[in-house]
Amino acid sequence: MVKVRAARPAEAEALTGLVMRSKAHWGYDAALLAACAAELRIRPDEVTARRIVVAEDAEGTVLGLASLEGGAPLATLGLLFVEPSAIGQGVGRVLYRDVLRRAVQLGVRRLVIDSDPHAAGFYRAMGAVAEPTASVTPAGLSGALVRFETAPAPLADWARAWTGGGRAVHVGNVAEFNAQFADSSLDPEQEAAHHYSCLAAFYSPYPSVLVLPRAVPAGWTELVCRQLGWTGVEVYDGLVERGPGLAGAVRARPALAARLTGAGEPLVPWGLTRPFGLLAGRPWRAGELRYESKAAAHGLFGRILAEGGHPGIVLPAQVRAAGRWAAARLLAARARAGESTVLKSEHGVGGSGTTVVTAGEVRAAGGARALLRRLPRGPLLVEEFVDGPADPGAARDLTYDGFVDPAGRVHEVGAALMDVTAGAYRGATVGPGAVPDRAEKPLLAFGAAVGRELAASGYRGWFDVDFVVDAEGRLAPTETNLRLTGPSIAFMVAARLDALRGGEHLVRIADRVELGARLPEAQLDELCADLARGCAELGAVFVPAIPTAAFDPAPWLGVLVAARSLEALDAAEALVRSEAAAVGAMFGAMFDAFEPADRPPGPARRAGGRP
Repeated sequence: MVKVRAARPAEAEALTGLVMRSKAHWGYDAALLAACAAELRIRPDEVTARRIVVAEDAEGTVLGLASLEGGAPLATLGLLFVEPSAIGQGVGRVLYRDVLRRAVQLGVRRLVIDSDPHAAGFYRAMGAVAEPTASVTPAGLSGALVRFETAPAPLADWARAWTGGGRAVHVGNVAEFNAQFADSSLDPEQEAAHHYSCLAAFYSPYPSVLVLPRAVPAGWTELVCRQLGWTGVEVYDGLVERGPGLAGAVRARPALAARLTGAGEPLVPWGLTRPFGLLAGRPWRAGELRYESKAAAHGLFGRILAEGGHPGIVLPAQVRAAGRWAAARLLAARARAGESTVLKSEHGVGGSGTTVVTAGEVRAAGGARALLRRLPRGPLLVEEFVDGPADPGAARDLTYDGFVDPAGRVHEVGAALMDVTAGAYRGATVGPGAVPDRAEKPLLAFGAAVGRELAASGYRGWFDVDFVVDAEGRLAPTETNLRLTGPSIAFMVAARLDALRGGEHLVRIADRVELGARLPEAQLDELCADLARGCAELGAVFVPAIPTAAFDPAPWLGVLVAARSLEALDAAEALVRSEAAAVGAMFGAMFDAFEPADRPPGPARRAGGRP
């Protein structure tokens, strides 16, 4: 474990020696090192003035140093050097993050870094942005340096309010949340929900404990912790072999339940359930989740709009059909008028239970009744389809995220652009510029109004409001979700990376990166490590979000990528998808070479442990 402490004036000579050894590591000749010596020398009276700190190991051996020079609002990372024997062991990462943390405390908003060309890749990987001209030559040094800047940022106010500014216990009860609605459109085995429980890693910016129903690869948690700068995260996985009852499984283990509830840290679930309430000691409020119903949410939207004050927001017409045949009559009537229709189940997640039907599809199916026979059983909502912008590249699906704290105060988190394909959610992008300017103001205002109504109804927790954009650029609210969501995960990671690497990250969560072949665990770890390195070279961050689906018969991977520009974000996603496809193709070809009897089995699982 590397620890950081303030340097001492008596160490100045030894620290100067460390700096020169580190500089010499890059192969510079004696003449250049001699020319640099005066500039790089650390004098005893400078140690405190330059805010020099050192990183040392458990034995007290100094492994590196860094300085933070100047003051608010503009400061400089004057020195960051690591002993040659410790290069590549994460010491520089620890020192850099400490500099950013201290810069935030000083109120610094711009941090300038003049980097040795050999270290430019490190600063790029740490999120610093190179100036367009990219080089300067300070007095007394031979050769150009590369100039970077970053913007030290505190943890977002909403993120502090979410968990009280501290760490939290994350409970991945996705299947448990879904099961309480017994919607016929949901997979009764809840396989997808168990995969999505991996998102529990990101229910707040900094977890202390992850509680998961299925076993997860050890390499996954290690990489996620490295990428997000987490330490000391405990993982309890493999707790539920069958069914959705994660909170009940925890309560059946008294020692584990006591560990999770006795540390004074908040328990954060995917969504509220009665079993989670029993675990967390939280009163279960009857009707608290009533607006999870799409019909109830539609009624709430209508009441808000009836009060006025939301120009640019329109509400699509919706009818709750009395039965399947009533739904068929409504659908047929709309088809005869040449109109498309959205059919929705009362509940459903990620697009499950939502079907868009065109007039042509009704005719091709032989009529509305024949088409409805193919859909899940249960009550149906028949909703007007909102035509989107003529430009296929224009924003179509947007969302608002916020939460109601225990005192009933509504906190705005932000707006996100969603990727929705054929009615199914596939991912989202959050961060500066992700949502068009003209849409952001009405979206945030309407989302806040929904939050106030939820607070008044007694709801406490995370929520979102989803919208589609119509042909005139107006926003049409379609549903609210009273739980965490894919976009909320991206917001959490953005908050963490802004505090860890400097502000204003764009973060994209992509639910399904197809692999094409099941990967053994070692190869999944290798792929993720390669993707982390490749994205770092682009100035981006790669975080595997859903690893367990890589072992499915139809394998895929959920991922997060982050960058400071849309161009770098798109490049990182393209790299991830291409590399994943290439690895899948390689393993698919290898497995095809086996006779069926010789084909390697999927990863073995053991009860209560890791795969």
